[in-house]
Amino acid sequence: MTETLLSRALRRIFAGGGAVGLMSVSCMSVSCMSVGVTLMAAPSLLKAQEVAPKPVARVEITGSNIRRAEAETASSVLTVNRADIERSGKNSVAELLQTLAVDNQGSVPVNFGSGFAAGASGISLRGLGTASTLVLLNGRRMAPYGLADDGQKVFADLNVIPTDAVERVEILKDGASAIYGSDAIAGVVNIILRRDFQGTTARAMVGTAEGGDGQHYNAALTWGKGDIDTDRYNMLLTFEYKRTDEIFNRERGNRDYIGKADLRPWGFSAQEALGGTGAITGNNASGNAINGNVRNPTTFDYYNRGNLAGAGFTRQFPNAACGNFTNHPQGDPGGGCLIDAAFQYSQIQPQTEYLSLFGRGTAMVRPGLEAYAELNLYSNLTQSSATPSAISSSVGYPGGPVSNAGVQLGATHPDNPYFGTAARLRYLAADVGPRRSDIESYFTRALVGIKGTSYDWEWDSSLLYSRSKVDNERTGYLARDATFALLDPSPANIAAAIANNPAYRALPVGTVWRIAENAGLNSPAVYAALSPTISNDAHTEIAQIDFKATREFGKLPGGPLGVAVGAEFRHESSELEPTSGTERGNIIGLGYSAYDGQRNVTALYGEVLAPVWQGVELTGAMRYDHFTDVGDAWTPKAGVKWTPARNFALRATWARGFRAPSPAENGVGGLAAFSTADDPLRCALGVAAACNPASIAIITSPNQALSPERSKSWNVGLIWDPLPRTSVSLDFWQIKRKNEINQEQIDAAIAAGSVSRDPSTAVPTIPGDPGAITAVLARYVNSASTKVRGIDLDARQSFALPSGYGNLVFDAKYTYLDKWERTEQDGTTRDYAGTHGNCDVTNCVGTPDHKLNLRATWERSNWRVSLNANYRGPIDNTLFKDDPDGCATHFANGNDAPTDCELASFTTVDLVFRWKPQQRWEVFGSIQNLFDKKAPLDPLTYGAVSYNPLDYYGAIGRFATLGARYTF
Repeated sequence: MTETLLSRALRRIFAGGGAVGLMSVSCMSVSCMSVGVTLMAAPSLLKAQEVAPKPVARVEITGSNIRRAEAETASSVLTVNRADIERSGKNSVAELLQTLAVDNQGSVPVNFGSGFAAGASGISLRGLGTASTLVLLNGRRMAPYGLADDGQKVFADLNVIPTDAVERVEILKDGASAIYGSDAIAGVVNIILRRDFQGTTARAMVGTAEGGDGQHYNAALTWGKGDIDTDRYNMLLTFEYKRTDEIFNRERGNRDYIGKADLRPWGFSAQEALGGTGAITGNNASGNAINGNVRNPTTFDYYNRGNLAGAGFTRQFPNAACGNFTNHPQGDPGGGCLIDAAFQYSQIQPQTEYLSLFGRGTAMVRPGLEAYAELNLYSNLTQSSATPSAISSSVGYPGGPVSNAGVQLGATHPDNPYFGTAARLRYLAADVGPRRSDIESYFTRALVGIKGTSYDWEWDSSLLYSRSKVDNERTGYLARDATFALLDPSPANIAAAIANNPAYRALPVGTVWRIAENAGLNSPAVYAALSPTISNDAHTEIAQIDFKATREFGKLPGGPLGVAVGAEFRHESSELEPTSGTERGNIIGLGYSAYDGQRNVTALYGEVLAPVWQGVELTGAMRYDHFTDVGDAWTPKAGVKWTPARNFALRATWARGFRAPSPAENGVGGLAAFSTADDPLRCALGVAAACNPASIAIITSPNQALSPERSKSWNVGLIWDPLPRTSVSLDFWQIKRKNEINQEQIDAAIAAGSVSRDPSTAVPTIPGDPGAITAVLARYVNSASTKVRGIDLDARQSFALPSGYGNLVFDAKYTYLDKWERTEQDGTTRDYAGTHGNCDVTNCVGTPDHKLNLRATWERSNWRVSLNANYRGPIDNTLFKDDPDGCATHFANGNDAPTDCELASFTTVDLVFRWKPQQRWEVFGSIQNLFDKKAPLDPLTYGAVSYNPLDYYGAIGRFATLGARYTF
């Protein structure tokens, strides 16, 4: 980089003490509850005897707008405080949240640098996707990340949260649309930042993998001044810098299959895993080679993809062209090289660098009236790498927003061995280099507000503005016009390139792109025309004004009646510009994605807390939302909590929820990408190749007629403290979501005739053959429904060790997913719990049905040591339960793969310590994946190479960190 992230960020900005253990707020005693919500410590016993006791502090818990004395509500809330974050050893809030048992399929991993939403991180409660999990900052919304996941799902980026500014994270584990509105179907993650800090702390930390790579650097400075009670003001400022270096798959060559696409040493066939540097086939220039198949120029037989890689090709480029690659000579009768491109070029984690600034100021205008302001600024740079662009003999989708690059090598091209006859070409453009992406994201959030007490009402009102902006710059992609003209310099191809590609116009007449062993003859100007830098921008904005108030009325048998009311108005807008060149299908291997939309949202809501009897508490909430693009939504919620004994309580909630369509789904624009499908029309006519799934372009357009997704959920549970140092909570839950917004099923769109075909590919001897499908139009529709059901078990046990040896605390968080059942548009119902599906949602990451977090913490004097174990249960290697097709992958001998058709369970253990040698100094560190466990082999997922992204720490290996904190 010629300009550092720091200088770039500054240019862009100026130009334009908690509880021990991970808690679920499930303990019944007042002291334990105060720990769970991080209340102010109680005065000493002596002082309490000298002065009159203060009124019981009342707090606001996520999932309710009513302030109350008891932290435990009818809803299940998991609280992660500052100490929990430190004890986890994770480098960010995002990393910690994605290890929790409540997170499941559909989340956006921290290390995912090559997806639609690269550079961001999102959480998916209950496996219902990031779009159905609402993320709040201090109880209010934040602008979603500028890039939608899969081009559709908008979500809040957890990376923007400055770790040192976090006081706690409260995770509401049931529906909350009645309180917060759209998106809170699966639950709410409320990140609460520090509000009354005094002093100055400086922190620095470094980390490295055992192999000496993937270094992590982190530094933070936090300053606070003023006590709101005595000084009538408080100011807080936190600055944080982080950098994580990239790790390539090739740097894990000593970890067996990790990062390797060539799995022959583990019993798999090469088949489609490996590709030769290039291949040329003759007598095949008419366009008959559909969907990547190639014909033998002598026998005209199609290449059998089941053969060992290399078999069936007329000519493999000689070994002279393979010097830069790992040679795999087995099964390569053509004499060329087989390369594992994913191993050579792709990454386990991208390089990231970010700066974050958070400031908050509070001033007491007069007793009972406070003014406050918050400012968040964030800048991030993510640099990722992927395999070089590939040229295939596929027939493309001409003139549209997707190019499959049906490239042929011209009859007069000097590298054509069939000189005088055009030939189809399959080629990995290694001479161009890897495809790289530099994603810069900027986040701004500004808030001003005032709160106070009037006529027994506690009220709060604020103005909020939040914006996310993303700039994505890519290199290494091939321009279709220049590629065609430089490989097949026909008059038509040359004219098209001259018309659209200025760099091509500057080339001398007759210039061609030399390939394989002759690639060294190309000039830089050839590559400038062939692979220009392409880019796109995206942004989202929220502007909001809100007001809420709460008070108590009268007195019921169990206590006063609590009431809360509120109103909210916000303006939302999103825009994604298409990557340059994709709007006309000119970028080989890169689809089109763009959207633009805006709307206004008006909301009114109310809530009641009624302690109708001693120990019996009823709650109810109702919210009305009006969206200018999709209309109205009424959303209720009800709950009950019964405490028959001081150490035992039963609770239950029922709620409706909704998610309004995003601008990507009902705005202006569309999405174009690749998928596979067969062609029943041509298959019925006798075109054998059409009976097999083939690669085609899928054009997905927004739909202004979409309705919101709707949900119903319930939660029934208990809280029990059987012993003074023991707490247990058990919850049974279910969420049913309908009207889900999905791409129309491809088979249904094909059956309806929503396709584009290439007549030139028709077989002349078959009457009525319309030609191969090149694209399918599949709109977003309200189609599928999903039902998820499971159990949460949280337990905590603490011990005071004898003879002053400190305290020992054990925590356990377990989630069992009994059902993740989806009913598709055509009525087909499939259960994905415990399987490798749903691949349309999870990048074939899978849906684990058992997840467990265990922690043991020992603390004595100036020492604290924690052992954390994170367990992911085994996953059946099937696409869904009872799949009639059986195992999704097989060994070369035909047996199910992996063994027993099961992705093995995976457990990592992390060691984390803190030592305070002096009052002002603190030394801390961790060893992640202490026992260097290796991620199990996963040949199915395409979210990573031969390992599951859920097992990311098992791909990196053992990772150590060491840091220090100084308090001034």
